[in-house]
Amino acid sequence: QVHLVESGGGLVQAGGSLRLSCAASGSIFSINYMAWYRQAPGNQRELVAVILSGGSTDYADPVKGRFTITRDNAKSMVYLQMNSLKPEDTAVYYCNVRQVGVNYWGQGTQVTVSS
Repeated sequence: QVHLVESGGGLVQAGGSLRLSCAASGSIFSINYMAWYRQAPGNQRELVAVILSGGSTDYADPVKGRFTITRDNAKSMVYLQMNSLKPEDTAVYYCNVRQVGVNYWGQGTQVTVSS
């Protein structure tokens, strides 16, 4: 079992920045896939960014050039640096990891961007 705890959400003005963190704990032995998803009210949960254990990354088109995903394998952490935030980035952000084909989710952290 893997337990995920996100932090770093909050209220920020448009154009501002936030850094989300996700700490993984528990039975960790081979986490290849680490990602951030988000879900806005009335919308489906969507992938924001993913990073694999080798360091390769991919981003959803709306956040390319503004968000950066990184990971610290030694600390079992994944981060999401969000710059130039827009009101449409407002959502609950969820950390997601996959280990041996099993998906784990954090409880989510609210990000609100005011115009």
